[in-house]
Parts: sequence; C-alpha cells; structure tokens
Amino acid sequence: MKKYISLLMIFGFLFFFQSCASQGSSDPKIVNMLVDSQEFTFHAQRANPTNYDVINVMNSMPNTTSTRMLNLDGDYTIDVTKSSVEVVLPYFGRLFNPTYGNTDNNSYRFTSKDFSINKSQNKKGTWVFRIKPNDVKTVDEINIEIFKNGKAFVSMRSNDRQPITYDGYVSKSEVKQEKEKL
Repeated sequence: MKKYISLLMIFGFLFFFQSCASQGSSDPKIVNMLVDSQEFTFHAQRANPTNYDVINVMNSMPNTTSTRMLNLDGDYTIDVTKSSVEVVLPYFGRLFNPTYGNTDNNSYRFTSKDFSINKSQNKKGTWVFRIKPNDVKTVDEINIEIFKNGKAFVSMRSNDRQPITYDGYVSKSEVKQEKEKL
C-alpha cells in the first residue's frame, strides 16, 4: 500500500510541475519576431524589491508567505517601440529624493523619446536589451532579458532609489487609442 501511495505522489508532482511549466509560454518564432522588430510590450506579473525594510514589512503581515515577491494585479507594462519607451511600473523600496504631494513621481511612470538600445543574445538564446533613457533624469538603465519561451526579467537601475526587478512576459505591442471626450 505504501508503494502505491508513493507512486501516486510522484505522478501527482510530475503532473503538477508539467502544468506549471507550460503556463504562459509563447512560440519561440513569435518571440524572435518581436525581438527583431524591437517593438514589444513587457507585462509585469511580479515585483522583487531588494530593500530589506520592505521585505520585513511584507513578512510581518498576517497570512503571508516568507517570500520577497509581490504579485501584481494591475496593468503594469513597459512599451518598447522604435520611437519611444513608455514605462508604467510600481516601486517598492527606499526613495532617496521623494516628491511630496504628488505620488505619481514615486513610481516608474515616464515616456522617453530620446534613448539608446543595445541588443545582444547569449549562448543559451536569451535576448538582453539595455535601454538607457537620456531624457529621464531619475532612471539610469533598464535591462530586459527575454527568454525563448516569452518570459522576461526586468531590472531597473535609478539614480534616486534602490534597484528593483520584475518578472513577467512579453507580447506584441497593442495600438492604444485615446478616447476623445465629447
């Protein structure tokens, strides 16, 4: 009887891990097409703060796990096109120069029209984008690693705050249409 229970447990774990691995992956051909066009959207699913004060506060809340990842429920993205980089991401950590009264400046919300992109690929097929916005004074560099299955990892390096990373995936950029008020 113990043999059957252990076999059932092994098969259960195998099915569980296989279903977890297959979630959210894209076709490598589509990912390569997005990377070659340099027009894609990164959708953030999790934030990974590096500040231990934030991590300690998260761990002290009741009914929380002791991980330092925050699941994001909003529409947090980085839109990369040939003419602009638009960033809408939350920030969790220490700001060295906070703006009081206007909390929009305490997260990453900006559009850069003057930027440089360095694109490279490593031996495993992972694409690395290094984006340096020249017209945004607080952000020094945005690093985007895009894996073959469409998953992506973003790290933000700033002049006025501690670094933070984000996990998510890339997709084709959607054309945003602004509704005119009548």
